[in-house]
Amino acid sequence: MKRPRIISVGEVLWDLFPDGERFGGAPANFACHAALQGADATMLSAVGDDDRGRDAIEILRGYDVDVGLIQTVPDAPTGTVGVKLDDEGKPTYVINEGSAWDQMTWDDQIVSRLASADAVCFGTLGQRSPIARQTIRRSIEKAADAGVTRIVDINLRSPFYDSETIRDSLQLATILKLSDEELNTVVSACGVAKSSNIEAMLGAVLPFGGLDSIVMTRGLRSSVNATVIEPHRRKPVATPVSASNSP
Repeated sequence: MKRPRIISVGEVLWDLFPDGERFGGAPANFACHAALQGADATMLSAVGDDDRGRDAIEILRGYDVDVGLIQTVPDAPTGTVGVKLDDEGKPTYVINEGSAWDQMTWDDQIVSRLASADAVCFGTLGQRSPIARQTIRRSIEKAADAGVTRIVDINLRSPFYDSETIRDSLQLATILKLSDEELNTVVSACGVAKSSNIEAMLGAVLPFGGLDSIVMTRGLRSSVNATVIEPHRRKPVATPVSASNSP
């Protein structure tokens, strides 16, 4: 059986918790989980020429993630995020700027990888710098040209997003993943009226960028999938699916 080919594009970083450092970054976690599920996963990112960068690459390799598209930036550190937890365990983040993944640049070898992929995943945080944003968007545009499924994990982290970034990312994607905490921000960016009916709001966002489907996670409770199930339907249908948190 053919393994699905997945490319994850964006940040590789370390979360600096009070009790120690942990490997992270939503795109990197996505690549690892895809590989664990049997996918042929590749990571497109950048790390510094430092111990954290080398450790990150070894961790990805340990999950059988292809690191051939990870760039090493000698004059920037591997990304780090300061994490603080409140009394209920809810985190707040300080995402340090000037990280190596902010300097991820275009490489022509990316084109052939994208053309042969089954799906590409990206987010908004990875687009915070002009250089990385240009590389990510060019990658997703090339994937679109090749008819590849494009998944955007909106992953909003203040202050590194705005309404334009959200709208542009949705219009580049075919699948949107968001959390219930991000819903109001996304619908506002899309000019969708807020409502107490979550399924209706998801349905209104669905055609905004020509999305095929939306998955919204609700912490540990559940998730909702909104999708057009028949081409002739004028309105999308929202269907409950099994609970699943993103990495």
